[in-house]
Amino acid sequence: MFRIVRLVVLCLIAFVAGILFERQSHGERCIAQGGTMNGPICTGAAQ
Repeated sequence: MFRIVRLVVLCLIAFVAGILFERQSHGERCIAQGGTMNGPICTGAAQ
């Protein structure tokens, strides 16, 4: 039973880490293109 709980917890941790990594990457790409981040939305970036 402990193995199943541990598997679920590790999968959740990996999922959250992936989401945080992608948000950080998105912010860096936005700033590199000359935009600003307003919460999770990039505004003013050149395409």
